[in-house]
Amino acid sequence: MYLFLRFCLSVVFHIKYGIRVMNKGNIPDLKGGYIIACNHQSNLDPPMVAAVVKGKFSFIAKEELFHKHWFITFVIKHCGAFPVARGAGDDAPIKTSVECIEKGRILVIFPEGTRSKDGVIGRMRSGVVLIASKANAPVLPVCIRYIKHKNKKRVVVNFGELIPQEDIRIDEDDRKSMRNAAKRIGSAITELQKELYDATGDPVPAKPEKSGKTDTDSDE
Repeated sequence: MYLFLRFCLSVVFHIKYGIRVMNKGNIPDLKGGYIIACNHQSNLDPPMVAAVVKGKFSFIAKEELFHKHWFITFVIKHCGAFPVARGAGDDAPIKTSVECIEKGRILVIFPEGTRSKDGVIGRMRSGVVLIASKANAPVLPVCIRYIKHKNKKRVVVNFGELIPQEDIRIDEDDRKSMRNAAKRIGSAITELQKELYDATGDPVPAKPEKSGKTDTDSDE
């Protein structure tokens, strides 16, 4: 059932969105056991990734999606989604994520934690590096861009180089090491976004500067 649904979604998405892939050679020749960390702009992001990467996927989906419609629930469950309740504060999603990776699946995660309406890549949350640490898994940075073309939406997916676990190794009791590792992943995704926009000569989305903020101010 999984492979059939994945195949159908892949065909439909390629036809409808004309998906183009950049740096396809960076996709690892692995059936699973790693993490894909991607920017987040649309609910279409998970199937967009699954349409161009081979393997069995798991991804975290907000709990509300499992209660919208029986067909949506059926599709996302059979595509490897599992629910997480925002603000619940438990570590069940972390445990489930680690178990999925250990079973040889590819975990698709969106480290920003929420969708970006303006395309600006937000701060990476520490969950991705915590999962990577517990599962001893490498991370593949990915960036998706949606482009309007002749009243249609086109999609470009850019793949970065696989980040080995050693490069983002953390001390789970040291929040600074977790922030630094998360920034490492965030920087990789940001560079991929820059490549996507440079390819068409468009400016990279940026938040307007806040008045009164100086170069010495910190976002930490």
